[in-house]
Amino acid sequence: MDVKVLHTPEGVRDIYGDELQKKLKLQTALMKTFRSFGFQRIATPVFEFFDVFSKEIGTTKSNELYKFFDKEGNTLALRPDFTPSIARCAAKYYMEEDLPLAFSYCGNTFVNTTELQGKLKEVTQAGVELIGGDNSDAGKVAADANVLHLAVSALKAAGLSDFQISIGNVGFLKGLSKEAGLAPELEDAVREQISNKNYFGVEELILESGIDKEKAEGFMKLTELYGDASCLTEAEKLITNEQSKKALRHLQQVNSLLEEYGDGDHISFDLGLVSKYNYYTGILFKAYTYGVGDAILKGGRYDSLLSCFGKDAPAIGFVIPVDDLLSAMNSQKLFHNEKQQIDLLVYDEAMQLEAVKAADALRKQGADVMTSLYQKGKDINDYVQYGYRNLIRKLYHLTSDGKIPVYDLADDSPDGLPVDNLELSDLIGK
Repeated sequence: MDVKVLHTPEGVRDIYGDELQKKLKLQTALMKTFRSFGFQRIATPVFEFFDVFSKEIGTTKSNELYKFFDKEGNTLALRPDFTPSIARCAAKYYMEEDLPLAFSYCGNTFVNTTELQGKLKEVTQAGVELIGGDNSDAGKVAADANVLHLAVSALKAAGLSDFQISIGNVGFLKGLSKEAGLAPELEDAVREQISNKNYFGVEELILESGIDKEKAEGFMKLTELYGDASCLTEAEKLITNEQSKKALRHLQQVNSLLEEYGDGDHISFDLGLVSKYNYYTGILFKAYTYGVGDAILKGGRYDSLLSCFGKDAPAIGFVIPVDDLLSAMNSQKLFHNEKQQIDLLVYDEAMQLEAVKAADALRKQGADVMTSLYQKGKDINDYVQYGYRNLIRKLYHLTSDGKIPVYDLADDSPDGLPVDNLELSDLIGK
């Protein structure tokens, strides 16, 4: 066999053992929190028609999609992002519903980028989407604050305490661009420089465009407008257009609610915040913590996306890249002695029936039990060491005379002796 087939392709990896247990525990905590806020689980296909993720939708670039064809010749794509899929699903099954739809999800996404920089091409994402409801300014403020409150609650439920959610608003930059008369191509270039906090790059693009110096100042200050809520007040001094002013008022109102909810310590603002997805229309936010170089939560409002699928409805949501959050939590040592709670019952050859009955009895007591025939040529120490390698909690040895010595593998300093000696009758009766 070619040794190459034992390895995974670039950008994907195997997850097993202790790491997988941590990841599953993290996913469970997140989904439980989403459920507690009333978000119901939804599952969409791993692949969709290509048009669901097309350029017009504003999602991932075409050359970064995994594309293939079905037998009818339709172009399909592995999902790079859950939001367009859920928007399509909501439009299909809830077209007439005008009250809020609250969905949560957890699954894998796929992006075929060559600029990996240590990132995976297949990642697990957990998130929520709040679709529909009150489309007024007040309704959007309430929905945005509630979704951000859920974001704070979810990260806390995962076990994280030291994090910041940075909030911006797409409308602020859109207002500046419209007022200055920026062409779409120049606006995209400026947005990229702002995303990189490159003051000089923004300055060069703006000054070369020939726009009024006073209007240019607002763009160049964008790279500095971040921090606590005082930066919103500072921004008011730089703008005259109504769209940017409205975006600032919205952020101030959301901030007031989050302060009342008790989330203020985790909230900051960044008026230069942008996203690679073009479907966002309003509030935008990303969460950061120590131990990982990228955001551990990303989200925002996308009021126009549903219309691409025929349903006119406001919407907001966020996604948590589970692998990045797991990396941050490992770095901060927030998992404490995470071990599987599986027990192993090995049995002598003549005791197979009794072993099944004994294992079933232990399972009724709440244990998770794996059974295995005691292999010839092995001794009990081989199984003890196997247990340590594979995160086994307890080792039971059912001998041919009905004795069951029990070894505690959760003990960090074992003496090699059983901690208990049971009789078969203790588990399955006479």
